[in-house]
Amino acid sequence: MGAESVDFSVSVINEEVVAAVLPMQEHWLTLSNLDLLLPPLDVGVFFCYKNPMPTSTTLGDSATNKMTFGSMVGSLKKALAQALISYYAFAGEVVPNNMGEPEVLCNNRGVDFVEAVADVELKCLNFYNLDDTIEGKFVPKKKNGVLAVQATSLKCGGIIVACTFDHRIADAYSTNMFLVSWAEMAQPTKPNTTIVAATTFCLPCFRRSLLNPRHPGSFHPSLHHMYIPVSELPPTPTTASTALLNRIYYVPAEQLHHMQSLTTTHTKLECFSAFLWKMVARATSRDKNSKSVVAKMGIVVDGRNRLGNGDKEIEATMECYFGNVLSIPFGGKLVEELVEEPLGFVAEAVHKFLAAAATKEHFLGLIDWVEAHRPVPGLARIYCGDANEGPAFVVSSGQRFLKDKVDFGWGKVVFASYHFPWGGEVGYVMPMPSPLGNGDWVVYMHLVKRQLEIIESEAAHVFRPLTWEYLNQ
Repeated sequence: MGAESVDFSVSVINEEVVAAVLPMQEHWLTLSNLDLLLPPLDVGVFFCYKNPMPTSTTLGDSATNKMTFGSMVGSLKKALAQALISYYAFAGEVVPNNMGEPEVLCNNRGVDFVEAVADVELKCLNFYNLDDTIEGKFVPKKKNGVLAVQATSLKCGGIIVACTFDHRIADAYSTNMFLVSWAEMAQPTKPNTTIVAATTFCLPCFRRSLLNPRHPGSFHPSLHHMYIPVSELPPTPTTASTALLNRIYYVPAEQLHHMQSLTTTHTKLECFSAFLWKMVARATSRDKNSKSVVAKMGIVVDGRNRLGNGDKEIEATMECYFGNVLSIPFGGKLVEELVEEPLGFVAEAVHKFLAAAATKEHFLGLIDWVEAHRPVPGLARIYCGDANEGPAFVVSSGQRFLKDKVDFGWGKVVFASYHFPWGGEVGYVMPMPSPLGNGDWVVYMHLVKRQLEIIESEAAHVFRPLTWEYLNQ
């Protein structure tokens, strides 16, 4: 299923470190209690651009008046050095404090920046099968610091810009803020490319007191079901883990509308997640003795709006907050029940466990729960399951992925996606808006092979392999 992959190589031609253009006072940035819920995980994101058209701006070669890879990389580095003034956490490094908890040493060590060349055209890349094309080639492995960047020139003159960041320091919302700021700083013709970024977002807010625990703290007992101190984790299973694959599909808008029409009162995300939950359960139902197996699904909830809760001042501040403000509620249902019950029943189950986490009190309670267990770290239970207990996966909505605003001065993004092969046995799915802007969704999936096979065989009308022909409509 999907386009065939072509063999190609990617060669690194230069590596350097880009630091903020202005010197800064070395200082420590503590992590919030919500940051401390994240284990050491790196998240990738990549942006694909066509060969830029000749331009009259100063970004290109003065003799040919055309952008070159060298001029584009130069612009990226210059803008990055400017953006890191405001987003100084990305230029630091993570070190343990005297309690053993991670903190950010904001010392402007800079960002590792890799330049590479690939002997392949953009139209030949197999975006459906990321394991063949993107993984280990275009998205950099972060070796030092908090953020790593790679810019890769393609045979057609296009370019792929990719980043890998430490999830303990930033969630996707925070990274979106940074990417938009970086892109706006790179625009040579915009009037707001001053040293300090004035962007679509406000300047990043690192005010950790916004997420301080309460005294006395309190939390609902249900948080013990959602999170677990790492000291209470069960032993690591000795059986070999099942490899997860990375795929990207698009879901036509009419299929999303059809799902929603079957459930009447639920959101598209709830209906989509319910449909996927049923598909994963169906894959498990092929196993012997699957009737007693429980399939779990979690959904990432952003707490910024919840913590504002109608307070305009706090809402405005939280919109600019840099860091993790996430919770991962989840539900578990018998595989047999998920397979047999209609979509509306499953969507209602999704709605119920989401609603419990979509409140200000939930996030304040989660902050207090972490405080009660420090310095022992906590972890979302959905990530801690043994694959032998039943399948588990997490859905993280990328509907606020602002890829259209990540224009570095050489045109709109042709395609962009998050990339999160996190290394565990729990699956990960991120639906994002299609770059065509037609209501379709593009869906990144990190799931086991048999789950993907069922999805592709029984829901081929919903999940269609992402191809260049689709993107180039």
